[in-house]
Amino acid sequence: MSDCLFCRIIGGEVPSARIHEDDLAVVIKDIHPKAPVHLLVIPRVHIESLEEIGSVDDHLVAHLLRLLPLLAQKQGLSDGFRTIINTGHGGGQEIFHLHVHLLGGGRLPGF
Repeated sequence: MSDCLFCRIIGGEVPSARIHEDDLAVVIKDIHPKAPVHLLVIPRVHIESLEEIGSVDDHLVAHLLRLLPLLAQKQGLSDGFRTIINTGHGGGQEIFHLHVHLLGGGRLPGF
């Protein structure tokens, strides 16, 4: 989708600080971090939000979930980490391309 920021990042049109990439996902540093480590795990395929996930995407969801602890370990987050998926306007989603926030590296604010 040409108007999607994350699609443009994945396509190399917009620069980013890439941490990891594979056939299914790209991982970048958040440009407005909320923690010492704040990564965005973005599927390469454009899925607007978590609400749009279907059973055909099960392999992708499993891949993303398995990738998160590996990324946390590589970032030195031995004390733990937080994952967040904002969904919809009311859920705080700002970019309508599914992505998972990985945060850690210090005391994280509570809910």
